[in-house]
Amino acid sequence: MIIDAHAHVVAPDGLYAYRANLMADGGYFIGQPKISDDALAVCAQSNVDTMDAVGTDIQLLSPRPYYQGHSMQPTRLVDAWIRANNDVIARTIELQPTRFAGVAGLPITPGESVDRAFPELRRAIEELGFVGVTVNPDPHEGTGTGPALGDPYWYPLFEQLVELDVPMQVHSAGCYNGRETYSEHFITEESIAILSMIRGKVFDRFPTLNVMISHGGGSVPYQLGRWQAEHLHPALGGNPQAPRFEDKLKNFYFDTVLHYSPSLALLLETVGSDRVLFGTERPGSGSTTNPETGRPFDDLKPVIEGFDFLGESDRRAIFEENARRVFPRLKA
Repeated sequence: MIIDAHAHVVAPDGLYAYRANLMADGGYFIGQPKISDDALAVCAQSNVDTMDAVGTDIQLLSPRPYYQGHSMQPTRLVDAWIRANNDVIARTIELQPTRFAGVAGLPITPGESVDRAFPELRRAIEELGFVGVTVNPDPHEGTGTGPALGDPYWYPLFEQLVELDVPMQVHSAGCYNGRETYSEHFITEESIAILSMIRGKVFDRFPTLNVMISHGGGSVPYQLGRWQAEHLHPALGGNPQAPRFEDKLKNFYFDTVLHYSPSLALLLETVGSDRVLFGTERPGSGSTTNPETGRPFDDLKPVIEGFDFLGESDRRAIFEENARRVFPRLKA
């Protein structure tokens, strides 16, 4: 079985029209998205057809990240919008219950306590039956400064996730600072997330917290030498007697959403096949055709099957077993 642990909902235009209406009236009239079952069924089937074309059995669906709008004001817009996204995912799963599972968005907003997201967290897991959550480490969306994921600000959320036995997918969202595109911001924030959680000793306090970093870990596995050196350098706050930095990386899980096979090979050789989950983010920006292979960049199953340093047990772990371990509520 092939489980794609990183994918986003394919929704009718009615979902995004709902956001436009929310923003137009300031969220005074929350209402509901106008999405018919037939329109949603067409989108769900189109996604299933995309999965079938590359041999994927199950996708874990979360909201489209750059649309999540965590920095929208007033914050009641964020509450309504994230809830609407989660509801559309739940309806999609009802239409295709053997092909999809849900990973919830959370209404975390700049300058407010993280516990404001807990009612939606509980609803998504306990009522909608979702199997995980996606967390944007920068709710300011590039427009301000907020605590990185290693800061105690986030600890109440980690406590909730440990209690519920729910994993966290770290995935940045929009960016409005004029310096980065949202794709560039993804990699920046996912890199900061790893480094700050290691510095903050999050896993000393929450040893059973499961964290999957999107896009192969941002830049961290590919800049490993720099972080190894800093980790040991006394003048930079490091400790020459500390465990190796690359061992600290094994507190995390990583997806395979890397569209360059040498990078994916480096990730696997660095952290091991037991810490990597198959993910494609398909359909998405990687769905364009790679001229060197004639296949979409996000058609990653053949890439993994072609790595001769992986054994059959390694491939089983990447394609299915790691996802079942990280997402214990997944009972597909």
